[in-house]
Amino acid sequence: MKKVKGIGGVFFKCKNPKELKDWYNKQLGFATDDYGAGFHWIQADNQTKGFTQWSPFPDNTDYFAPSTKDYMFNYIVDDLEALVAELKANGVEILDEISVYEYGKFVHISDPEGNKIELWEPIEMESE
Repeated sequence: MKKVKGIGGVFFKCKNPKELKDWYNKQLGFATDDYGAGFHWIQADNQTKGFTQWSPFPDNTDYFAPSTKDYMFNYIVDDLEALVAELKANGVEILDEISVYEYGKFVHISDPEGNKIELWEPIEMESE
């Protein structure tokens, strides 16, 4: 089973998210909003649409806990329920229950070094 299809997000801590988003907007052309910037792309093997989120978080966020790292990656996956079952069977630490939103399903796991990882099964995007 193909597990990870792409990088769904890059999240990191910073001192002033608004100023940093403004800098990236002005200096590098990021189309920023309250959450950061989104990058749309097409999957080369099957031409499905994809999305990667770039998001600076306040340096005092607890969203990355229990990891003490200043960053967290989000990976796009297929069939999150089956993957979580497989990860549990392999002894991977699952940090929470699967959450469902209008834009997909999410769960957090921990790698062997304590890095928190967000897994995301997005709702398929409509063709334009």
